[in-house]
Amino acid sequence: MKDSLDHHMISYKVLIPDLQKLVDQSMPKERRRHRQVPEGYIYTQYHPMEEIYQWMTQIQKNNSELVTQHHLGKTIENREMYYLQISQPSDKTKKIIWMDCGIHAREWISPAFCQWFVKEILQNYKSDPKISRFLQNLDLYVLPVLNIDGYIYSWEKDRLWRKNRSPHMNGTCYGTDLNRNFNSSWGTVGVSYNCSSETFCGSGPESEPETRAVAQFIERKKSDILCYLTIHSYGQYILTPYGSTTKPPSNSEELMHVAEKAAAALMGKHGTSYKVGSTSLILYSNSGSSRDWAHMIGIPFSYTFELRDNGTHGFVLPVDQIQPTCEETMLAVTTIIDYVDQKYFPGGAVMLTSGSLGLSLCLSIVLTWTVS
Repeated sequence: MKDSLDHHMISYKVLIPDLQKLVDQSMPKERRRHRQVPEGYIYTQYHPMEEIYQWMTQIQKNNSELVTQHHLGKTIENREMYYLQISQPSDKTKKIIWMDCGIHAREWISPAFCQWFVKEILQNYKSDPKISRFLQNLDLYVLPVLNIDGYIYSWEKDRLWRKNRSPHMNGTCYGTDLNRNFNSSWGTVGVSYNCSSETFCGSGPESEPETRAVAQFIERKKSDILCYLTIHSYGQYILTPYGSTTKPPSNSEELMHVAEKAAAALMGKHGTSYKVGSTSLILYSNSGSSRDWAHMIGIPFSYTFELRDNGTHGFVLPVDQIQPTCEETMLAVTTIIDYVDQKYFPGGAVMLTSGSLGLSLCLSIVLTWTVS
């Protein structure tokens, strides 16, 4: 390749001298198969799906007062999908923050962040006032790996695999891009109908069991979900709806304001710069994304994070960048959650319904008259 480029006098720059070496470094050959987690769990490594399954089970067992593991559905290859619910016991009805990771198989830093996020919440919820406060009002639902089959395939066969593993054309090509498969302007822009393409949108909206499992669950819970976060890589963006149109959503200004606050918090940790804006305006047009779909069904705050880096390593982000990436992203995500909490639960109080508001006003009038 180098000789050919030189021969044709084409200028170039080598970003990664040895890609295979980088891939090998991110996949430690020797792993302790039955190690105790989370005490012995290393959050600064990438983990295969088998270990993530074990980690989820152990996290629930070790934090049973706060964490429950729930079945979400099954993948095209019949693997179980689970999400974790982090919920402080309470008599009151709480609202929900949803976060999913690993919708694209090769974006390994994404599941690594979901695991880091859970670890940080559980380690700090008693000592961190912000986390302590929003857990009084909000439950956190975390899906560490959405595209399980694809993720396993990226470990075992093709490190840069993106899609799920659904067979098409009598098994001559595989995979649907799950982030083009949601029922939001499905199939209209930024997709392919060729099953060999990286952006193949499937045979119809929610044609894939993974997409369907998420969509049906979110649909059932949508009146309680205030924020939908989906974590990707790479590019260093916080993206707002929409990808399928440049027409902004009705709460565009607020979405941008919160995203800019999150980007500022992120930059404050390690100086990493993120761009903020709607997908169609600052990245590219696409349809069928989970972020657009979540906003379209009425979830007010919906964001895509594209984590490090800017393309030097791309999807093969070195393991020594896991910790700084997760640290800064944690600050951004908790900034968004804190804003949502303060907006819907001002002063730490439960959001009032019209009935409870009327009651509180009556009590206020009676108490004022009595005191005076």
